[in-house]
Amino acid sequence: MTWLVPLPVVMPLLGAALTLLLVGRPRAQRWVSLTVLTATVAVAATLLIRSSVDGPLVVEVGGWVAPLGIVLVADQLAALMLVVSAAVTLCVLVYSIGQGTADGNEETPLSVYHPTYLVLTAGVCNAFLSGDLFNLYVGFEILLVASYVLLTLGSTETRIRAGTTYVVVSLLSSLIFLVAIGLVYAATGTLNLAQLVDRLDALPDDLRLVLQGMLLLAFGIKAAVFPLSAWLPDSYPTAPAPVTAVFAGLLTKVGVYAIIRTETLLFPGGRTADLLLVVAALTMVVGILGAVAQSDVKRLLSFTLISHIGYMLFGVGLSTSLGLSAAIFYVVHHITIQTTLFLAAGLVERRGGSTALDRLGGLARLSPLLAVLFFVPALNLAGIPPFSGFLGKLGLVQAGVDDGGALAWTLVVGGLLTSLLTLYAIARVWNLAFWRAPHPDMPDAGDAVRAARTDGAEQPRRAPDPEGSGVVLPRLMIGSTAALVVLGLALTAVAGPLFDISTDAADDLLRRTPYVEAVFPDGAP
Repeated sequence: MTWLVPLPVVMPLLGAALTLLLVGRPRAQRWVSLTVLTATVAVAATLLIRSSVDGPLVVEVGGWVAPLGIVLVADQLAALMLVVSAAVTLCVLVYSIGQGTADGNEETPLSVYHPTYLVLTAGVCNAFLSGDLFNLYVGFEILLVASYVLLTLGSTETRIRAGTTYVVVSLLSSLIFLVAIGLVYAATGTLNLAQLVDRLDALPDDLRLVLQGMLLLAFGIKAAVFPLSAWLPDSYPTAPAPVTAVFAGLLTKVGVYAIIRTETLLFPGGRTADLLLVVAALTMVVGILGAVAQSDVKRLLSFTLISHIGYMLFGVGLSTSLGLSAAIFYVVHHITIQTTLFLAAGLVERRGGSTALDRLGGLARLSPLLAVLFFVPALNLAGIPPFSGFLGKLGLVQAGVDDGGALAWTLVVGGLLTSLLTLYAIARVWNLAFWRAPHPDMPDAGDAVRAARTDGAEQPRRAPDPEGSGVVLPRLMIGSTAALVVLGLALTAVAGPLFDISTDAADDLLRRTPYVEAVFPDGAP
């Protein structure tokens, strides 16, 4: 079954090439993209099953024996990330197709969208499967190029400005990562992760700390941890709703994945554990305080995204099996829920004409289905029982209590405070955008609202705009968002087996030997 390992990278790249050849044939592009991503979901699910039964699956690309050649490794952590990322990208693609059809550009969409989207998917999958640091760097660079194109779709001034900030920050992160790679190679003579396990252990502690710090700095920028997260709230909300959703759900989690992989495999029990806990606490609290202060739904969700990265770092910093398994579970949960909320925010913007809270209202009455699609994942994000968000946070809290240290208890208190403030922020959005009376300028707000203006005169009801008022929400956009809502609920239904997979993945990460022995069955050279 090892021949399946490279397919999550190869299939999207081939699909991108094919869709590029099909420029001018948008329906063919859509079918190719849908077929490729559906196949990627199936392959990823198969890899998860096989890696759970047989252990890590390894492929030496081009037949070049490790460590000379590139290796792709599908262990349980990588396979689990592949499954959830492929499922999310498929749903977001369906959403974007529905949006394009509803906006009247079904026949003349931006021809570069589908190739770029598939390249982005390939970059994500390559990062998850990479068995050496340089190939991980390549995965990040593929993400950078594709994400810049997607972020600036439409070429508006706001998107170009936000895209420029994103690219500058990403290039800085990539430069730090590249320098770290050079130092690692100079110190050890290899970039293969399995081979680095023994060679890094043999280095002096101070040198290991420098290498670990540089890698953490590079990945911390990509994961948007505090204080390296200021770029995110200004970059993500300006993009089209599907792009914002996939960015928020996936791209920062690739940085989190890189932190998990390197901290457990290359630097176990390192001196940065306490630093990670401090950064986790600051990320949680500062991020959610920023969310509470926002008056726009997209910006509020962007700050909650930053805040909840802190929960994942909490589990990594504890360096225990329970902490790490809860962090992995929370990554899966957050990819799904955060993507769902940004798609729902896109529907809010379409129905209400804005995402500014002071220009919304009455959506629960005007669009009950939209209210449900926002309400359910919002409660999940806030950690209301019995949703997966609550279960993930409960695992992290239990891990912190079991640790018993002062920093761990600080994180427990910070996590509970963050959860309460998340609930407050979400309740504020619900009250202003869904519960109160509709804003007079909203599409199809109704005669009663317009009659309540200060002059007391009866105002005529504005007729719906058939070309984009957003009064009628497209079925594909509703359906794909609903599918992710169901997926989020499914995480609760299968929380037990999912926690078992997360625990097995965490145990393998902490033991390190399953990964090393899979790459080098006869021992690392």
